[in-house]
Amino acid sequence: MVLLSGGLAFAGADPPKPEPPRDAIMEAQTPRGAPPTRPEQQKTEHDRTVGDAARKPPPASPVFKDQPKEGKITGFDFFRDPLNAERPFQTLEEIMAKETAARPGVMAAQRRLLEARYDLTPRFDPVAKMSRGKPLCVGPTARLAPGMDWERLAAMTPEAIKEAGIFPYPALPHPLQVNGGQVFPKMQLQMFPRLERFDVEFDLPEEFIPEFPPAIFLSNRPELGDVSRGEVVTINNFYRLFKDILTPVQLDGLQMLLTPFPQEEFNPTDDRKSPQPSLGVTCFDCHVNGHTTAQFHLTPDMRHQERRFRLDTTSLRGVFNQQIHGSKRSLRSVEDFTEFEQRTAYFNGDPIHAMKKGFIQLDRVRVSHMAQLQNMLDFPPAPKLDPDTGKLNPKLATESELRGEKLFFGKGQCGSCHPAPFYLDNRLHDLRLERFLKNEPGDGPIKSFTLRGIKDSPPYLHDGRALTLEDTVEFFNLVLKLKLDKGEKEDLVAFMRQL
Repeated sequence: MVLLSGGLAFAGADPPKPEPPRDAIMEAQTPRGAPPTRPEQQKTEHDRTVGDAARKPPPASPVFKDQPKEGKITGFDFFRDPLNAERPFQTLEEIMAKETAARPGVMAAQRRLLEARYDLTPRFDPVAKMSRGKPLCVGPTARLAPGMDWERLAAMTPEAIKEAGIFPYPALPHPLQVNGGQVFPKMQLQMFPRLERFDVEFDLPEEFIPEFPPAIFLSNRPELGDVSRGEVVTINNFYRLFKDILTPVQLDGLQMLLTPFPQEEFNPTDDRKSPQPSLGVTCFDCHVNGHTTAQFHLTPDMRHQERRFRLDTTSLRGVFNQQIHGSKRSLRSVEDFTEFEQRTAYFNGDPIHAMKKGFIQLDRVRVSHMAQLQNMLDFPPAPKLDPDTGKLNPKLATESELRGEKLFFGKGQCGSCHPAPFYLDNRLHDLRLERFLKNEPGDGPIKSFTLRGIKDSPPYLHDGRALTLEDTVEFFNLVLKLKLDKGEKEDLVAFMRQL
C-alpha cells in the first residue's frame, strides 16, 4: 500500500517518480521539431541527395586526375575525421556504436581492478559526517598481499616493497585511458543527463565520494553558514539563491561559471563523446557548488597519452589563500587559472582541438568577475580550531584529536607540507613513488592542496587512489617511513576530521 500526498492510496505499484529538475542548458540544446505542414518543410529529392553530393565534390580541374592521389586527401584530415578515429572517413555513428557496445566491458574490467585493490564494502563512522550530513566511510580499504599486514609492510624498505610488487597504493587509472576526458558520477547524471558519455562511466561507489550537492560557504557572509539550501547551483536557480547575498559583479562571475563552454568530450562536433551535440560543460559542472563531487579526467600537462595520469577535480574552497593553482602548472593567479583551465584542461592541453570544437575567448573583465566569485568560496566552519592559529582549542578538542595534532606537526611530518592555519604551503612536492613501484614511473612534483575541510573531499591524493582518510595515513606512513602505530593512525584521522 502506498499513500499519496493527496491522501489517496493504491496497492501493488511504485510511487510516481519525481519530475527531474529543469536544466536550461539541456533545454537550450534540445531541438523541438515543428509539424511539417508548410510546403517549404517538405523533403525534396534535392534535400535527400545534397548531403551525399557534398561529400563527393567535382574537382576544381580535370588535371588533378594525373596528379598524386588525384588531388584528394585520402589519409587523415584533422578537421574532417574524428579525433583518434581508426581510419579516414570513419563516421561518428560508427564510433558511437562501437564504443557504446564496448562500454560494459570497459567498466567490468575497471570494477575487477578496483575490487582487486580495495575492499569496496562501505563502513561508516557512527558519528562523523560531511558538512550536509553524508556519513564518512572509514578505512583503510586497500587490500594487502596475502599474509601481509600494515605493520610488517611498514617495516620493509622501499626496495623490498618494489621488488615484491606489493605497494598497496599504485596509481589509480582512468577506466578508458585512450579516450580519457571528464567523467561525471552517476548521481550527477541523474540530474544532468547531458553529462553522460557513451564510451565510459564513473567507477567509484557513491559511498566513497563527496556529498551531492555540497555545501557552500561564502567569506562575505560567514554568519549564513551553508548557503546552498540543499540545491545544486545552476543557471536556473543562481539568481534566486544569491541575489540577496552577492553584488552584481559577483553574480555576473557566478553566471559565467554556470555557462557551458565547448569541451573535449562535450561539444557539437563528431569528436564528442556525448550521444547528442552539446553546448559543452560549465566550470561548476565539475566544481559543483564550488567544491567537487570526485569527477575526474586526465592531467592536461604531459604527453604521450599513456603517460598522462588520472586527475580528480579539486575543491575551489579557500582558493583566496592559494598562491599557485593547478596540480602541475603552478599558475600564479585565480584569473590565470580560470582563463587557462578553459584553454587547456577543457581540451586536454591542445588549443588546436579547441579551434575545431569551439574555442571561446574569455575577456579579462569577465575572467576577473569569475575569479572574484571563486575567491569568495570559503572553507567549512571548523569550530574546534583557534581562529588565529588554526590549531585546536584544547578546551574543545578530545584527547585523541589533541594527540593527533601533535603527531600532525611532529612525528607524522604532515605539517611540513600542510602548515597551519590554512594547511598548505603553496609548493609542489615529489614523493618519488617510483621507489616503491615496480612498473610505474611515479608522478613527479605535485602541488600540495589545503587540508581545511578535508573530510568533505574523498577520495584523496591527486588521482583518488586513497579512498578514505585512513588510507591516506597508511599511504604516508609507508612513503615517509613514519612508523606510526595503530593508535597514532587513529589519532591523526581524528585530528584531520576537525580541520
